[in-house]
Order: sequence, then structure tokens, then C-alpha cells
Amino acid sequence: MRSHIVVLGLLAATLFLDSPARADSPSKPVTDPTVSPGLYVKILLSKEMKASKLKPGDTVAGTLARDVYSADRKMFSAGDPVVLTVDHLERRRRTPNDHWPWVVKAFSPRHENFPVFTKAAITESAAEVELPVSMISVGRMREVYAAAKTQSPDHSTQGNQGAKKNGSSHGPVVPTVILEAFPSNEPPLPPSNPFTDAQKLALLPPGTRCKIALLDTVSASKSKPGDRVRARLLEPVILDSQIVLAAGSLFEGKVIKKVAPRTLSRSGSLYLGFTEVTLPQGNRYPISASLAGVEVNQRSHTRIDREGVLHGERPGTAWMAINIGVTAGISKEVDDGVQLLIEALVSTATDASTAGTSRIIASCVSGIFMATRHGRDVVLPRFSEMELSIDRPVSVAATPIAASTGQ
Repeated sequence: MRSHIVVLGLLAATLFLDSPARADSPSKPVTDPTVSPGLYVKILLSKEMKASKLKPGDTVAGTLARDVYSADRKMFSAGDPVVLTVDHLERRRRTPNDHWPWVVKAFSPRHENFPVFTKAAITESAAEVELPVSMISVGRMREVYAAAKTQSPDHSTQGNQGAKKNGSSHGPVVPTVILEAFPSNEPPLPPSNPFTDAQKLALLPPGTRCKIALLDTVSASKSKPGDRVRARLLEPVILDSQIVLAAGSLFEGKVIKKVAPRTLSRSGSLYLGFTEVTLPQGNRYPISASLAGVEVNQRSHTRIDREGVLHGERPGTAWMAINIGVTAGISKEVDDGVQLLIEALVSTATDASTAGTSRIIASCVSGIFMATRHGRDVVLPRFSEMELSIDRPVSVAATPIAASTGQ
């Protein structure tokens, strides 16, 4: 049995060598998102990168996956080339995932080497801009969307292609690096003012989509109903040539309901709701918004239903095969151990009687083990990219694009 456990441990370690890395403790302290958030920079790599194999001085090249905004100002455009240089390596804890059952995780390494990038060189209009950065994550990501509850109007977040038409995964699965950048020349925010001459009230209709980045790690196993959830708006929401919500706006909500992974391999679920948005200037507005999509790791088994509830998928064939294999090993060890124990304690015991008793006990133990296995968890690490859908109309003081950009 020990040899089987060792083999299983080596297999688990091998399988996890290519798992994506996410840095929960960036090398540079992340600023308070309610005061002065950094820039969310998402980079599509030009080729495959194995993070644990990088060395100090190595360079990584790619392009910006989306426009980068600071409030109402677009700092960089999607497609701009980016070059990252590895400053040093740090040993950090792996991010929890829902791909394998606990027995594989038990034998996988708890930590791995993370490359630390401190500067990013972004080429914009033939000019190179160097920014101090802190790495958030690196890996292969995919997008999962819910089926639209209503027909989404054509005024979603700028750069967004609107609601997806079904609840499946969309878009290519490509290696990405997500950074937080800290520009030194970021323009100061305008003073707080609920309404000015350059503004007018705009009504955000139901179905408006907002691209956000989660600022708090949440999960079905550890979060509790009522826990606060915050997220940062990545792209401005534009309606009729008016900037209604500026990039960097802070969405606040809570965990409405959660179901932790349960016995009999039943998966968990998580329901988040957002009730307030705070603009960069400090103005607050009540809203009602729910999840319409989420970006998860390629190996994650998370889906989202029409109501915006996140669910862990049922364990697959590999998951069940591993649990059954472990159960068979436990049953064999219990069978042999009980038989030897009975023969040692009862001198009159026969081989037939001890074999029958040990098999009954082994069957009970293996049955209890299988029945108490929990299903998949739902884990959203910090800085997970999500898409919100406004559920009810909300009035917000909008700013004309020309006035906001100074054009």
C-alpha cells in the first residue's frame, strides 16, 4: 500500500507542475482600491510560458488584451506590445483549485517558484513607456457566461462585445499574465461633485454590462452569507456618448447565498449580488447587479446559471476513478489489518471466520469513505475578471466624453 501511495504522490506532483500560478501576495503592496487603485493590465503572451522555469533576466513578450483605463482616460490600447523582464523568483503558496480531488492535492507541492516582474515596457505609438508593476497571476484562462435573462441593449461597456447567447465557455484559451501597474503620471481625480453643468442624468437600463475585477477572494467552502465583496470597474460604461461609469469605479456587494461542497460528491455553489457603486470622485449610487460571466482557469470546473449563481460541476470520470482507487486500497489494507488483528487476539479463530469479519469491516469503512467525499468547490481568487449585468434601472450623473477627456 505504501508503494501505491508513493506512486500516487509522484503522479499528483507531476500533474500539478503545469498548473497556473496566482500571486495572492504581490511583491509590491497593492494600494487601497477605494483611494488610489492601480491599473489592471492583462497581457496575451506570444508563446507558451512555464512560470516555474523562468530565471532572473529572462524576458516575456506579449500584447495588451484590452484597453487600459484610468478613470475616464485611456492610458494604453489593446494590441500594444509589452515586454516583461523577470527581476527575481519568489516561493509562494499555490492557489486552490477544483480540478482534482483531495487525495491528489494532499501529495502535490504546497508552494512553487513564481517569477516576479517589477517593470513592464509598453510600446505605444512607437514610444516606449516603462511602468512599475506587480504580478497578479499567470496561466491559461477561459470565459464562462450565463444565458441572458433578457435581450441585452447595445450599450454595454466600451470594448465589450455584449452578452453571450448561451451559458457555455467562449473565446480561445490562451496564456495570459495579469499585472497591476502603478503609473507615476496618473492624472488627479476631479473633485467630488454630485452634478455639474457638463453633466446630465443618464438612466442605465437593465441588461447593461460592466467588466469588473474582483478585489476579495471568495469561495463556496470558506465564504459566509453577508460577507462583503468588492470589485473594480475595468472599462468605462458609455451610453449615448456619455460616460456613465468611469473606469476604477468601486462596486460593493455581498455573498447572498452559498452552499459548501457536500458529501456524496455534491458540488458547491456561490451567489454574489452587488448593491452599490462608488465613482472615482466619491459619488455613491445604489444599484442592483448580478453576475453574467466570469473568467476562470482553463482547468476549473465552474459554470454559471441564468440567475448568476456559480456552480461547481459534477466530478468527472478521472475524479471518480481516483477516489475509487483510493477506496479499494483502503479496503484492502483494512481487510488485511483486521484479519491479522483477530488472529492475534483470538487463538481459536479460523481463517474463514476472520476473513469474513475483516471483509465486512473493510466494506463498511470503504463505503463510509466514498459517502463522505465532497464535491467540487467554487473558488474565485482575488482579481478574477467578471462581467456584471444591471438588473434594475439606475440614474447616474453622466459626463460627455469630450468633457471628460479634455478634448
